[in-house]
Amino acid sequence: MVDQSAEPRFVGAIDQGTTSTRFMVFDHAGREVGRHQLEHDQILPQAGWVEHDAAQIWDRTQAVVHGGLRAAGIGSGDLAAIGITNQRETTVVWNRTTGKPYANAIVWQDTRTDGFVQQLDADGHGDLIRERAGLPPAAYFSGGKLAWLLDHVRGLRADAEAGEALFGTMDTWLIWNLTGEHVTDVTNASRTMLMDLETLDWDDELLALFGVPRAMLPRIASSSEVYGTTKVSGPFGRGIPVSGDLGDQHAALVGQACFAPGTLKNTYGTGNFLVLNTGEKIVRSSRGLLTTVGYKFGDAPAVYALEGSIAVTGSAVQWLRDQLGIIEHSAEVELLAMHVADNGGVAFVPAFSGLFAPYWRPDARGVIVGLSRFNTKEHIARATLESICHQSADVVEAMVAEADLDLTELKVDGGITQNRLCMQTQADFLGVDVVRPEVAETTALGAAYAAGLAVGFWKDTDEVAGNWAEGARWSPTIDQPARDAARAHWAKAVERSLDWV
Repeated sequence: MVDQSAEPRFVGAIDQGTTSTRFMVFDHAGREVGRHQLEHDQILPQAGWVEHDAAQIWDRTQAVVHGGLRAAGIGSGDLAAIGITNQRETTVVWNRTTGKPYANAIVWQDTRTDGFVQQLDADGHGDLIRERAGLPPAAYFSGGKLAWLLDHVRGLRADAEAGEALFGTMDTWLIWNLTGEHVTDVTNASRTMLMDLETLDWDDELLALFGVPRAMLPRIASSSEVYGTTKVSGPFGRGIPVSGDLGDQHAALVGQACFAPGTLKNTYGTGNFLVLNTGEKIVRSSRGLLTTVGYKFGDAPAVYALEGSIAVTGSAVQWLRDQLGIIEHSAEVELLAMHVADNGGVAFVPAFSGLFAPYWRPDARGVIVGLSRFNTKEHIARATLESICHQSADVVEAMVAEADLDLTELKVDGGITQNRLCMQTQADFLGVDVVRPEVAETTALGAAYAAGLAVGFWKDTDEVAGNWAEGARWSPTIDQPARDAARAHWAKAVERSLDWV
């Protein structure tokens, strides 16, 4: 065990994700020293509905904290601070007195509010939401989910108007359980359709539009400040500062040390999320990107970002494994794809649930085109990896045009960045270097950095950036004509995927 009489030498991070929750411990150099992770239930009451049991998530959070501290061989007293990062738009409401949720949390993937938000747009309210919140009216965001709960859970609206019912995304739920404080940060608030991007406060017109009582909303704070200290009844015991809070993709931006305007990261997971730092400037997108808050540290001005969300990337590889059965394990896709020199004319657009950024075409569906008797499963595997890179390149090109920047490299993180063929293909399609850091867990690390900066564990962002170390780099290996041909082939395939629904 570490000597607990010494100055705390570590920062902890709770990473509350869509399928699991984990707790990780980092040292001053940003190196992982311990972790524990547990999954939680995915509740699917009917088609299009996705729910989580928030009480179960709190129980699992307490368990992973204990497990992570054991794995690191430390006690909670060895922690200088705790940061939280979370699945962003998932919506929970609970009672201030009992602490019990009124209903299951509605997950960001849930589509039950599609009709509601489409009607808002049809009624002419879409421009207000886009201008004020920086977001298009969409079921993805938490404002519509909260409106649905208020309309469908018996007694909730009356309790909300009386200030007895509390709303939060998962960060707020965890901070409240840890400290008793009802608070969120600007990054999570910017994903609700209820916050004004300029004032960084809840907007009365948007609240009225969604029918949300202000009394149930958390205080909006920066991403890096002391929100409260842990209660003796919680997993950490008394007195540890909870001082970092970032939505997951914003946390990855911080974990990748993308502190300069024009820096860009791409997280490769089930889907892909690209986030571009636009500095203190709010860039309103006309190219299918989301305008959001990147992060805000203490009293410093907010840093804004453009985000491009891609629905199906890593899950396309899972489809090859689970539905087609051409691989047994996801990691096998690289070896299979390397058996052929190219895609053999095949293109795969995995628009299983429509196309997200920059297209926003819910009518699209998955297509595999260009097939002949010559083609094999190896060509399909290669086309699958290429689809991940093409979709990312589509978003990068939109960002470069929108923000008028000269991209020099793309920072990457996430599971498929271990696939060297995929990362080389990404560099080839973009025409810039692709760089992976030594520490791959950038989301949890970003939450730890935000927490540590608030208590002086790290002095400033320059010191944080000094921890970033290159783990691998891929440079383009094809010329511009070959790149243009590949991108044109992909664009033709995308056209074939449209207008199916």
